[in-house]
Amino acid sequence: MDGDRPTEGALQDETDSRHVSRRPVLRAAVAAGVALPAALMGVPALARTVPSTGGTLELTPECDDGDDPTPPQTEGPYFKPNSPRRTSLVDAGTVGTRLTVSGYVFGLACVPIANALLDFWQCDNNGVYDNRGYRFRGHQFTGPDGKFTLQTIVPGLYPGRTRHIHVKVQNPGGRILTTQLYFPNEPRNNTDSIFDPRLLMTVRNVGTGREGLFDFVLNVPQNPTTSPTSPTTTTSQPPGGTWSVGTTYSTGASVTYGGASYVCLQTHTAQPGWEPPNTPALWRAA
Repeated sequence: MDGDRPTEGALQDETDSRHVSRRPVLRAAVAAGVALPAALMGVPALARTVPSTGGTLELTPECDDGDDPTPPQTEGPYFKPNSPRRTSLVDAGTVGTRLTVSGYVFGLACVPIANALLDFWQCDNNGVYDNRGYRFRGHQFTGPDGKFTLQTIVPGLYPGRTRHIHVKVQNPGGRILTTQLYFPNEPRNNTDSIFDPRLLMTVRNVGTGREGLFDFVLNVPQNPTTSPTSPTTTTSQPPGGTWSVGTTYSTGASVTYGGASYVCLQTHTAQPGWEPPNTPALWRAA
């Protein structure tokens, strides 16, 4: 089994007419099977789960003030640290149905989070994970608007599991959310003990490929009036300190590792496998 158990009201009406209470509008739109203009949302368009055969399913967690964050799930046995930084996991010779997964990363006040780290991994078209290299593994950062886009394929069926994609999401300098994304209308959704309908993507066919939408809501307190920019950074590690797991490093912090000096490029919390010489997206040799 790829893991055996999980780990760890609507918006208040505002005087500004642009800030509409989103939950009732979203539910009505989903029930009607129609798209909702982004202008009514007050934030970028959010992921919704609508089966292609009609009817309705439980919504993925849309961003509402006071709503629960995206639920965590087990990491499973196939996570591998130090994935390459890239937004595409495919090349011209990759076998499988092409899939584009996109969405936004929000905090609890529906403010998009810039520079959030997303690390994706999945099995190939035959349901096999690459544990020797980094095929179908990669990390990226959200843009200033909190958006991410991943080019990959629809994963094959792994024994005992339904189709899924693993992901770790981290607010700059914050805790890591480890979870999984699922596909609607999969027969094995009904028999997979780990499957959680709250983690269903909105999926549609686009030409010969598919497109999935999902928005992550992190357990990050925010001021609703905050603009979607990177948080103010401070140096949390004095220059010359030795790199260590569990330490939160801010942009510009200096460390030493293996006798060499490095400068932090992105606020993050260090974890095994993210040593400075192995993560050029996070550290630059001084």
